[in-house]
Amino acid sequence: MSQIKFIADWRRPITFASTCVLALSLAACGGDEIPDTSSSSSSSSSSSSSSSSSSSSSSSSSSSSSSSSSSSSSSSSSSSSSSSSSSGTAGRYRVNAQGRITENGTVFPAKCGAWFGLEGQHEPKDAESNPNGAPLELYIGSMWWVDGERSIDKTMKEIKALGINMIRLPITPQTLEAANEQGMTRVWDGTAKNPNGRLKNKASVYPYANARTAMIEFIKLAKTNGLKVMPDIHSCSNYVGWRKDVFEANPPYVDATRVGYDFTREEYSCGGGAANDHPYNEAKWLENLRDLATLANTHDNIIGIDIFNEPWGYTWEEWATLSEKAYEAINAVNKDVLIVVEGVGSVLKDGTPVDHGEEVTNPNWGENASGFKNRPLNIPKDRLVISPHAYGPSVFVQGHFMNGNCAELEGDEAAEAGCQIDIQGNAAVIKAGWEEHFGYLRDENYAILIGEYGGNMDWPQKGVREAEKEMWSHVTNNPDQAWQELLGDYMIEQKIEGCYWSINPESGDTGGIYTHKYDPVSAEDAWGQWGEMDTRKTTLLKRIWSGVGSN
Repeated sequence: MSQIKFIADWRRPITFASTCVLALSLAACGGDEIPDTSSSSSSSSSSSSSSSSSSSSSSSSSSSSSSSSSSSSSSSSSSSSSSSSSSGTAGRYRVNAQGRITENGTVFPAKCGAWFGLEGQHEPKDAESNPNGAPLELYIGSMWWVDGERSIDKTMKEIKALGINMIRLPITPQTLEAANEQGMTRVWDGTAKNPNGRLKNKASVYPYANARTAMIEFIKLAKTNGLKVMPDIHSCSNYVGWRKDVFEANPPYVDATRVGYDFTREEYSCGGGAANDHPYNEAKWLENLRDLATLANTHDNIIGIDIFNEPWGYTWEEWATLSEKAYEAINAVNKDVLIVVEGVGSVLKDGTPVDHGEEVTNPNWGENASGFKNRPLNIPKDRLVISPHAYGPSVFVQGHFMNGNCAELEGDEAAEAGCQIDIQGNAAVIKAGWEEHFGYLRDENYAILIGEYGGNMDWPQKGVREAEKEMWSHVTNNPDQAWQELLGDYMIEQKIEGCYWSINPESGDTGGIYTHKYDPVSAEDAWGQWGEMDTRKTTLLKRIWSGVGSN
């Protein structure tokens, strides 16, 4: 788990940890907030990791994080409706018989990146403006203290020129509320600071009155730039963020007892279990899905809806039933968009294990769809996209990245034991895990879109908190870059597409396609300043896109 030390002032962020880890012991998880200490957080055993988002200016950090669905193979899956070979009704976006996404019958090679912030950030408790808030604002590299201006349109044109043609857009139920105060009013009006302000982007490039308007205008501008958009319901609340396990999420959360960590959310819930409750349930979730599907009737560049991020608190049976209800709700309103379904986790919040096949490899949150083998989804195969999340050591060090006795350890325990990370030496095991968790479905001609993958290619030497850098100082072989290259090989072999996490660089444990001039050790005053694109990442993406192709 990465916590990033910062020096707080009201103007700029501190940064957070975007790692989420769930283990049988549920020891720790990090995510949409910015820790203010350099103490390490404990990991839990046999955990699933997820990468999420970032920090904010004097305040924020957002989550993003991550893993998605897949499963083990079975002959029974070929007989289900989600597995059904029969095509449903005609529509703009479909999956063909080879498992490729199409638009009006022509293969649409999904070259996707995530762009986050609208799902909610996390302000420090001592922020002068909006203390402990959860502002609903996209990261665009133009916070009011940053020299120069970067517009959303400029970034869209640049990523389009790179080759990206699709954006995964994390949101929360509050993003859809035009009157939600966390998506309104500015910290800086050009002349003075507003202690009740929440938004930090410059009004000249981010003129939106509320988060819902910002989302809709983003979708419209994306269409102008030839980009598809896939909204993702990322949590039950902009305050609870990545911690949620189910719709009605309640504390204690996995980061409740994290040492030296000021960004817990124990006072917030979605199920009535905390003083500040943001009630959420199946009915409200389905209404949010219908809302998005209705928007897609007007904005036809909405290619699909990622129905709920990392639902690790459900069994596969429970999640399959909910996913089928999501399809029914969306299809009743819109028969064009794709239904994007993530998987579950490896253990429930109460410690109950969830089957994920061989124990040697542990899936990320949302990566596990092995239950599909015996309980396929009753969703037309030509509307269904399975969307696992996959991350390497910069997000969380899994046991199957290491050898010998170290294979029994993970996270901070492995660091303290001086373990080396050997991605190439464990390549066969790592690939076998991907195949068991989701890849086999590609062999059955399901559409697979990895909903999140990416990482800090300089980990653990650069771009990490000082304590983490010291803890892993014995690792000098850039293991996360090796992990990403291995996943790229696998995606090419299996013709699997994906959404890179992330386009913007404010994700604390992964960084972005754009570089961040901020560094938690050497450049604490550069928060929010974007640099050029990371050519190592763009080279990897181009290799994947070329290798997967459009056939």
